[in-house]
Amino acid sequence: MTPTAFVTQIGEGFVGDGPDAAHVNTVLGAFGGPVETAWATALAHPSPGHTPFMVIAQPGLAVKPLTLFVNKATIADDRHGELTWGAAQAGVAAGILDALDARVIDRSRVDDLLLIVAVWVNPAAADPDAVFANNRAAMVDALRAGSRREPRLSQLMRVDVWNPFYRAP
Repeated sequence: MTPTAFVTQIGEGFVGDGPDAAHVNTVLGAFGGPVETAWATALAHPSPGHTPFMVIAQPGLAVKPLTLFVNKATIADDRHGELTWGAAQAGVAAGILDALDARVIDRSRVDDLLLIVAVWVNPAAADPDAVFANNRAAMVDALRAGSRREPRLSQLMRVDVWNPFYRAP
């Protein structure tokens, strides 16, 4: 029996403020499709300061859907690396499990899917508990947005455009 097609879901989540905020981008797709190609290619081609790795719930126990963590910020120093590979990665793992628990991700398809998550950890981040909590919540938000195809165009057409680094006068 062939599983029904899965339409790739792309999502974004931003939670928190200041240097401990989390910003994640997600791409959820099926084995055998373009997400699998991107997943395997990224894993096989790390670059200095950017080493993609599988997200784990604990050592030796990868989360499902199998997830590739890609850091958006070049690792600046040992502390930044610890926050990225430790608190942020654990927050991503917990957020994926929360999304499964809330049925944002179809549990019956979990073995047919792959997830790529691009994660920003500010080199100035300092609080591992905040980094964890913010990444956990941002993951659920991003996966939910992807599953709902959000934001809607109607939402975008009525907002003031800004981000944490720039706000137009």
